[in-house]
Amino acid sequence: MDKIIIYTDGGARGNPGPAAIGVYVINFKTNEVLYKLGKPIGNATNNIAEYLAVVHGLRAVKDKFGKRTKEMEFELKIDSELVKKQLTSEYQIRDTGLIPYFIEIHNLRVSNFPNLTITHIPRNQNKEADRLVNEALDGKL
Repeated sequence: MDKIIIYTDGGARGNPGPAAIGVYVINFKTNEVLYKLGKPIGNATNNIAEYLAVVHGLRAVKDKFGKRTKEMEFELKIDSELVKKQLTSEYQIRDTGLIPYFIEIHNLRVSNFPNLTITHIPRNQNKEADRLVNEALDGKL
């Protein structure tokens, strides 16, 4: 079974303030870069940016692999402990503004990603997604 790693990150300068997302997707076996995106999203909080990055990452992988996602293995690696724990039902969602993104991610998981694990990683292991966020915020993309 193929294993795909999806690194996502989101950030805001000012929280809320100018925000951007970063998505970096690789094939675990070959280390081939399958997708990358750095994109400004307007004014938002850090948490909204983190959630939107996950949404964009899952959508991109779904678009690339179609129905094959159901037979593939995916690992979502994020450096936001809060988002990881909310997505894995360890924490409640107190900010009601995050609920629509949570529901979209949940529905994507149920319909397309039965073999998805979510891992919290330190920021220094999420350098590419973080770089994409900062380049988008700096207007370099």
